[in-house]
Amino acid sequence: MPDPEIAALRAKLAARVRATDIDQIRRDFDLMALFYPVAADVTVAPASAHGVRAEWTATPDAAAERAVLYLHGGGYVIGSLASHRHVVAEVGRAAGARVLALDYRLAPEHPFPAPVEDAVAGYRFLLDQGLAPGDIALAGDSAGGGLVVATLVAIRDAGLAQPAAGWCISPWVDLEGIGASMDANAARDPIVQREPLLEMSRLYLNGADPRSPLAAPIYAELQAIAPLFIQVGSVETLLDDAIRLAGAAAGADVSVTLETWPEMVHVWHLFHPDLAAGRRAIAAGGGFLRGAFAGGQG
Repeated sequence: MPDPEIAALRAKLAARVRATDIDQIRRDFDLMALFYPVAADVTVAPASAHGVRAEWTATPDAAAERAVLYLHGGGYVIGSLASHRHVVAEVGRAAGARVLALDYRLAPEHPFPAPVEDAVAGYRFLLDQGLAPGDIALAGDSAGGGLVVATLVAIRDAGLAQPAAGWCISPWVDLEGIGASMDANAARDPIVQREPLLEMSRLYLNGADPRSPLAAPIYAELQAIAPLFIQVGSVETLLDDAIRLAGAAAGADVSVTLETWPEMVHVWHLFHPDLAAGRRAIAAGGGFLRGAFAGGQG
């Protein structure tokens, strides 16, 4: 039976007026904080993760010795602590951990590889706080989901121990938009379309190779990275990004779990106050992280 909540959300998303100016798009995205405030029991505290602006969120039952490093979406061009605070807090609640959300640098002001550098700095910060690698997980949505994978690769290449797991929500890992679903789902996806996506890619890459492994981790050598939990909606133009990423990870002997959610749009988790499926998806991801922390002692 069709989900009436996602049908209503799809209609709302399809009807909205989209700005084209980057500054206005950023402001519009940050308005999410006004429509979806954090729950009353969430504590929020600013932080600096080795020079990267960040923010801690925690719910009352969050284990102090465990943390999720959250990397927001927005095509590496938009998105902020404000736009994702409401979902970050619930990710932590579901995982039973504190969350450190990174306000990593954005393009075009700070193109590739600035976000990867900032994400690795965030991970080093957590290690320097005394957290064990097995008590840290990475999570992110859209571009942030791709950045989770790129960060795991960069962590490995830097000789650091891997965290417990990576949770990729509607990950963007192909900066050329060549997945078959980019066309097959174009009429069904109210959020992500090829031309705006390729413009974000152009701004982020700033002339770099679109198949650079740390920019488009679908092309990275994925051996020996942490287990991955990937979620994607069936109507997304980025459906193939998630499927191809899961295949590449499996081919590299990485433990990977792929969930495809019928009817769901890009990063439906963002709309969890209005969408039961968003709350269920967050619970599923949090449950995966609980099981991954410290060898499954969640």
